[in-house]
Amino acid sequence: MELVLTTHFGNERYRFAETYEQLGGYGALRKALSMPKEEIVAEVRKANLRGRGGAGFPAGVKWGFLPKDLSRPRILVINADEGEPGTFKDRLIMTRGPHLLIEGIAITCYALEAHTCYVYIRGEFVREAEIVQEAIDEATAKGYLGKGILGTGFDLEVTVHLGAGAYICGEETSLINSLEGKRGWPRVKPPFPASVGAFGLPTIVNNVETIADIPWIVTHGGEKFASLGVEKDGGTRLICVSGPVKKPGVYELPVGTSLRSIIYEHAGGLRDGKALKAVIPGGSSTPVLRADEIDVGFDIESMQKIGTMAGSGGVIVIPEGTCMVRALSVLMNFYAHESCGQCTPCREGCGWLAKVLHRIENGQGRNGDVELILEVCDNMLGRTICPLADAAVMPAQSFIWKFREEFDGHLREKKCPYGNRF
Repeated sequence: MELVLTTHFGNERYRFAETYEQLGGYGALRKALSMPKEEIVAEVRKANLRGRGGAGFPAGVKWGFLPKDLSRPRILVINADEGEPGTFKDRLIMTRGPHLLIEGIAITCYALEAHTCYVYIRGEFVREAEIVQEAIDEATAKGYLGKGILGTGFDLEVTVHLGAGAYICGEETSLINSLEGKRGWPRVKPPFPASVGAFGLPTIVNNVETIADIPWIVTHGGEKFASLGVEKDGGTRLICVSGPVKKPGVYELPVGTSLRSIIYEHAGGLRDGKALKAVIPGGSSTPVLRADEIDVGFDIESMQKIGTMAGSGGVIVIPEGTCMVRALSVLMNFYAHESCGQCTPCREGCGWLAKVLHRIENGQGRNGDVELILEVCDNMLGRTICPLADAAVMPAQSFIWKFREEFDGHLREKKCPYGNRF
């Protein structure tokens, strides 16, 4: 199996520029600087590189939304907020291979004719931010960033910006507002960031993993990258596996690898002889799957066909014996806490879901509470500026649709048959 990102992650020195160079690092940047800019963009399109942050939008298509007018400066923003529960891959790139990210930034900015990049890092990732900053300093000293990169006329300044640890700032317009020093509230679109983004300038926002793939694409070609995955979804993905499996962690696998293979072959299956009950496949905001639904490829199209999402690649394994009412209650508490409060359906709806689930879980549920949850969900879905409300609704609906008997049992018995274990 060919690896794109993690080949050298086991080498503790790989995060330093000297070792990175010795292993071929910055060769892609040298190649890119000799290529026509439009050719780089064309290779990324050929690669079928879909955004790895959750939405899965094709990166090359997104880049094409920038206005042709070059009279206004362009900005690249790297979304390193990574606040989706169950997801921890971007921090791995930042700690093990920060120069992969920096080389990808330099190539992308050259291709898009952007001379400013901000790396927006989640506030809790203090060590990650320090490592990225150290790598930026190294790259600048060696001429890969700064003025006249590698003897060309291309200038690029990269700045690390720490957020304040808000889930909402994983949404690109909230991130942009936070970057500007404003409250991290989503913006109404249009205008889209590609036209009016950070500081009113044309802006592209891409995920860490997405940009870290760019050097490999430039080196080996877009068609080769596309061939590693499936139709319309190329390359490999970093997949985070958490829960009671034998080998939790991050796995780089070809796009389209089956979910069953991810759990039972790569992560070793469940510990202590436990049976699988359910899987949240793409981070906590994606619809849950039952144990009998995991024979599916881990790619955007396949996941959509069975009613869920590949999302940010956060595979959360749930064993038999878990109370699904308790699990959903924990998730809804999270979304109620993280709602920014700008939109009424989200502000009130997330809180309402959390309260109703809390009383069901604690044996105080009322007849009609499950129907009430579903009704609240219907009044939230697609009715807010950003998808945070949808992120709460999708697990809420799917947990009830697929495990309705547990919710009804809590209402009927006025207690949890699992003793509220989670």
